[in-house]
Amino acid sequence: MNKQHKIKGLFFDFDGVITIEKQGSPTIISYISKEANIPIEVVENAYYKHNDDLLYGDITHRDMWEQFCSDIGKTLDFHMLEKAFMNVTFDEKMLDHIKDKHSDYLIGMITDNKADRINTIVNNTVLKDLFDVVIISADVHSRKSERKIFEEALKQSGLKAEECVFIDNTESNLKIPSEMGFKTIFFDDEKRDYSDLYTGPGGRG
Repeated sequence: MNKQHKIKGLFFDFDGVITIEKQGSPTIISYISKEANIPIEVVENAYYKHNDDLLYGDITHRDMWEQFCSDIGKTLDFHMLEKAFMNVTFDEKMLDHIKDKHSDYLIGMITDNKADRINTIVNNTVLKDLFDVVIISADVHSRKSERKIFEEALKQSGLKAEECVFIDNTESNLKIPSEMGFKTIFFDDEKRDYSDLYTGPGGRG
């Protein structure tokens, strides 16, 4: 049995891989800044102080919203934040690749992210039908610098690390899964070269 037949699951990072934008927080911040007419530096300072707690799932956006509004000096409807979650641009070529593979592989997402943001995006877009497993750092209280988030992906998928490919746009995020036995692919979010997706593990080559 060759390596391609051995691979059963393809796991993708979200921001910078599935989306054109490299990171999620700036998409939220820029939307709120524009819609509320507040200087972006003010929104950044008010938002980023909560970022680590949000990513680890220690708090949700609802938990920090009152303080955030106080810090920016304006009371905003929480629905503005939910709209800000949707301020993303999908990479259509990447989605085509995922659609092409969906019938042959389990498709998963492993992302350092806020649970409410990812759930809002997934449940209101085509991603809902494309992803079999979605692992979010805030849900499992672990980020990609730790084993736990990848162990949870294996648990929920029922697969072994050696049966999985993980694709990320940050090389340091590939270290832990590689050590665990995942096949890893670095996706350069500047060049957006899709050839590795088709010639690497789980690809067409």
